[in-house]
Amino acid sequence: MKKFYIVLFCLAFILVGIFSVKITDFNFGGNTRYTDEEMKEMLFPNELSKITLYNFIRSKFKKDYNIPFIQGVDIYVTGMDSADIIVYEKSVVGCVKYMSSYMYFDKDGIVVESSNNLLDGIPIIDGLDFGRVVLYEKLPISNEKVFEEMLNITQVLVGYGITVDKITISSDNNITLYIGKIEVYLGDSSELNGKIGELRDIWEKIKDLSGILYLDNYNPIKENTTYTFKKR
Repeated sequence: MKKFYIVLFCLAFILVGIFSVKITDFNFGGNTRYTDEEMKEMLFPNELSKITLYNFIRSKFKKDYNIPFIQGVDIYVTGMDSADIIVYEKSVVGCVKYMSSYMYFDKDGIVVESSNNLLDGIPIIDGLDFGRVVLYEKLPISNEKVFEEMLNITQVLVGYGITVDKITISSDNNITLYIGKIEVYLGDSSELNGKIGELRDIWEKIKDLSGILYLDNYNPIKENTTYTFKKR
């Protein structure tokens, strides 16, 4: 009987030791939508979730953490009290307003997330004619050409590192960008790379102004083209 209690005591001692070793040093990487502290609160909401052994075990299994705009998370236990957390975010290039929600889509036009909140740095696309929007399916745009142009402009903007608040596509397929107090009228979808390149080069001169910049007369052949800016 005495031997039994000794074994029981040893087991209890081991368990106490295991549950007392917790991760306190969290090193995050890949997260831009959420701060390190926000990610920590979502992934490690209580003391039990910080136990080193628990995280070692869960790091061996793929888990859906159901965090908006997060594709996946890898946890690597690097020491008794430390872990590296790599965050994989969903690729989002734009959104449309559908009923009371913002429907976010990726570079292929697939709806990857639905939210009541508008994310900073993600443009709203206005002027599209679409049907019922379904999560994880392609945006049901009635005009495929307009759909392709919309995806193209979002990709060009990402490529140039330009963040806009809103993109409108008119009924005659003319495009206007909204950046703060400035509207940028691009005209049709021809020569988008050149037009956005001109916007990037001009931006520092106009960024603190309010008005409309007309880039619809962009000509790749003509050098030193003059563009109109109408102040408001």
